[in-house]
Formats: sequence, structure tokens, C-alpha cells
Amino acid sequence: MGIRNNRYVVDVPTVTGKPKRSRPVHRDEAAFCRAHTSRKLKWTLPGPMTICDTLADGHFGRRADMAMAFAEVLNEEALELEAAGVDVIQFDEPAFNVFMDDVKEWGIAALERAARGLKCTTGVHICYGYGIEANIEWKKTLGSEWRQYEEIFPAINASSIQQVSLECANSRVPVSLIELLPDKVLLVGVIDVATREVETPEKVLATMEAALKHADAERIQPCTNCGMAPLPRVVASGKLRALGAGAELARQKFA
Repeated sequence: MGIRNNRYVVDVPTVTGKPKRSRPVHRDEAAFCRAHTSRKLKWTLPGPMTICDTLADGHFGRRADMAMAFAEVLNEEALELEAAGVDVIQFDEPAFNVFMDDVKEWGIAALERAARGLKCTTGVHICYGYGIEANIEWKKTLGSEWRQYEEIFPAINASSIQQVSLECANSRVPVSLIELLPDKVLLVGVIDVATREVETPEKVLATMEAALKHADAERIQPCTNCGMAPLPRVVASGKLRALGAGAELARQKFA
């Protein structure tokens, strides 16, 4: 199936029946990682709304129903990851910043269905997308402040998901919006993944200090804005070292 707009023709897979999971996808990888570290292990999975945003519906008739069906499949995978020793499972939902009404009507319900029965820590990551030309062009239309999160954070705060990950480094998202998540652990993005410039530890600390004006230190964990797969390995490694060094500066200053 092809969808055409002014500049792109995109082939979109079509769902023609209820999705089924024929085998574990990441269980063996998780078990391998668990066997080689005693530290906490985190795994990320795509969220059900974001999966639906990349597919055409030729079966369900309602995106909400399609999302719930994929949530059931995700839940099977998540439960096996937990059994393999994963400590934190995060669902990535960049679509949450686009379909505000849907998030409140069924998106969070689908997310909670994906996490049903998990005893490990659960999280959701929301971002504006990086490295894709269509996203870059779209973000130019959003103005100097990206406040869409303001609509959905209260609903996310009321959910059973324990952690919320969002971008705060050079993102135009007002860091003050984290005040709308008083009951969640906050994964504050302090590393900009849209640039190859490696942050200094002091710059990481400055972003954390901005977040600390709006949330208790006990609830803040520094992280990257989003994934770093598009970046060269040397850049990604440098950014991770800056993340660790900046976090250590924060511990020294605010212990």
C-alpha cells in the first residue's frame, strides 16, 4: 500500500488479521545479557499506538481495536523478557505527542494492557522523533515551545506505568511540564541525539539542575533524549561518557 503526500511515497504494511506471536523475539538476547551482567537490565519495546501509526488497518475498523490486539502480543513478549531477568521494560510511544485525544481515549489503556501482569519496573518513552526528514520539517511548525505533552501528562500520571522518559536537551519542551508528573520517576533527557556535538559534563549537569527546579532529586534519572543508533559509534560513546560524568557531578552537588 502506498501513501502519497507532497514529497514522499511511503509503503505502509497492511494488517489483514489479528496479529499473533509465533515465537519470542528478544528472549534469547535478554537471557544472554542477563548471563553476562549482575547489574540491572533494561529493555525497550515499541508501544501499541506507535506500532499502529506505522500500519494500515485492513481488518479491525478501529485503530483502538488494532492497538489493543498488538498490546496483547507485546504483553506476551514483555512477560517473557521479565522471566529472562529484565529489570525494566520501557515502551516507546513517540505517537503519544501527535494523537492527543486518542492517547486519552485509548492509547494509555493499550499501553497498560501491554504492561499487564509485569512485576518489573515499567516505563514509557515519548519523543518528537529524530533524524527523519519528515519529522524535522514537522517540528519547524511547532513554534518555540513544544507543549503537546501538557495535554497528556495528567493522564499518564494517573496510569500504572511507573517511569516517564522525555527529552529535555535542546528539545524546546519546557522542562517545567514535568510538574504534571508528580507520581512518576522521571527519565530526563540530558543528551541531544540530533547533533554530533558531544556534551560536556557541565552541560549535562545544567539540564539536570533545570529539572531539579520542578521535581525532587529522588525521582530524576538522567538519560538520552532518544536512541543513538543513527550516530557514529565514537560520538555515541562520547555522549554516554558525558552522561555518566554529568550524573556524577550532580550526585556530588546534590547528595
